[in-house]
Amino acid sequence: MEIESAPTEKGYSKPEGERRGLVIVHTGDGKGKSTAAFGLALRAHGRAKAVKIYQFMKVPSARFGEHRMFEQLGIPIEGLGDGFSWKSKDHEHSAELARQGWEKARAAILSGAHFMVVLDEITYPLIYGWLPLAPVLETLRTRPKDVHVVLTGRRCPPEIIELADTVTEMTLVKHAFKAGVPAQRGIED
Repeated sequence: MEIESAPTEKGYSKPEGERRGLVIVHTGDGKGKSTAAFGLALRAHGRAKAVKIYQFMKVPSARFGEHRMFEQLGIPIEGLGDGFSWKSKDHEHSAELARQGWEKARAAILSGAHFMVVLDEITYPLIYGWLPLAPVLETLRTRPKDVHVVLTGRRCPPEIIELADTVTEMTLVKHAFKAGVPAQRGIED
């Protein structure tokens, strides 16, 4: 490790633009995409802002750690899918669920009722061709000006990345699963 000097001056000046809703993307093959989005949701909720979370691959009855905690905090989270594609028995049904789920998410975004709408795992129905990209782009472009939208998932379409205000790519450096350690409750659920 190389030691460096701590900064003694702020390395930036405050932007002069107006505050507005942002499109934020967390993508890449590394861990932490959903976790980062959930952190933003918690920050917003902590400021008494209305938040809604949609999970495009989780089933409506999902009871992962995030569901239990968000329920306790009063943050609505809704599974829209039927599990990851390798668990689905019928991809046509998965596609229909993605389209129905998108209509719910779209309505929430366009209503302006939420400060933040999280579209967790939305890239998967997009890249599988289950959900057309054009209506997602149109909704992101025409949403009310104060609505923040956070999108997560691997291989985010370049059109969304181009439109987004902030994009973070999680890079896989090392993963316990590859060393034979199974997923653990409280870490990956």
